[in-house]
Amino acid sequence: MKIILASGSPRRKELLSYITEDFEISVSDVEEIIPENINPLKASEYLAKLKAENVAEKYPDSLVIGCDTSVILSSEIMGKPMDEKQCREYLEKLSGKVHTVATGCCLVFNGISKTFTELTKVYFKNLTDSEISDYIATGEPFDKAGGYGIQGKGSLFIEKIEGDFFNVVGLPVCRLNTEINLLKGI
Repeated sequence: MKIILASGSPRRKELLSYITEDFEISVSDVEEIIPENINPLKASEYLAKLKAENVAEKYPDSLVIGCDTSVILSSEIMGKPMDEKQCREYLEKLSGKVHTVATGCCLVFNGISKTFTELTKVYFKNLTDSEISDYIATGEPFDKAGGYGIQGKGSLFIEKIEGDFFNVVGLPVCRLNTEINLLKGI
């Protein structure tokens, strides 16, 4: 079974390689717009399905995997910060609080879509203005949901997590492996 990852994320590419080295990448060209009244915990799953189904049109005989990750505080979805100001706002809001990281996945195979969302709770320590400024200056937070990377210097802000570490990075490796094996009949 040929596997296509519908993502250009280098982190997702690395994490999928833990499951299999035999895959290709094809980035979706859909516009990522979340419907207004969607449950924040399901927004990533919605976008993952859009991406996977878009790429599956080009690869109808392959298993296509689409993913999307959101950071959710209360009911606010925090995407990738657009600029330094928004990044600072995100980090100030996350400071000293518990938030949820939701990674939605969609597997499309033989014209059938299977979706799921993996949730991880992340506990942030209280951040100082200096810690936030220093972190923003690294440039690390700008391509990451919520404005931080758990796998990088953002790890200095995280007291603990409940759930899958790799889910916070952007791909729930264990659950995805299980779902792929179910499709293969293993």
